[in-house]
Amino acid sequence: EPASVLPPWICVVTMSDTSDAKPPTLKPSFGAINSNNINMLRKLNSVIFPVVYNDRFYSDILLTPEDFTMFAYFQGFVIGSVCCRIEPGEGGRKKLYLMTLGVLAAYRKRGVASQLLNKVITATKDHPEINEVALHVQTSNTDAISFYTKHGFEQGEMLENYYKRIVPPHCYVLR
Repeated sequence: EPASVLPPWICVVTMSDTSDAKPPTLKPSFGAINSNNINMLRKLNSVIFPVVYNDRFYSDILLTPEDFTMFAYFQGFVIGSVCCRIEPGEGGRKKLYLMTLGVLAAYRKRGVASQLLNKVITATKDHPEINEVALHVQTSNTDAISFYTKHGFEQGEMLENYYKRIVPPHCYVLR
């Protein structure tokens, strides 16, 4: 029966299938990782990643320029982070090695990781000595491989037994 003939106290609601609908992009704010909040990074990483990072990982982050290590915040809460380090590259140049890029599951597919990645890539423009951005991705992590290739990275060689405590232990180098 058409809605116009129904009694006024009955409301007709039409539901559409939104299972494939993309959630709206978030506009997080970004902040430095420092000695005052490094434990927040430890907690975040323990939730996001299948490996436990050692103390040296965290102390190295504190030595990296702020442009390359940061949190993403949404409504005052940490929802993601990116952590890079500068390594020697070819011909006296430098390479930005992307150690971790992660977003809490509830905030994924909302553009947060893309914004974090874009911020560190853009920051390399202020560091002319950096001529490469590279990372390792576990061979089974097809979501990450797809994410990075969408952002212009190319899948390089596979390194066997790169990881010591996760299965599969193999990774690809992406540049």
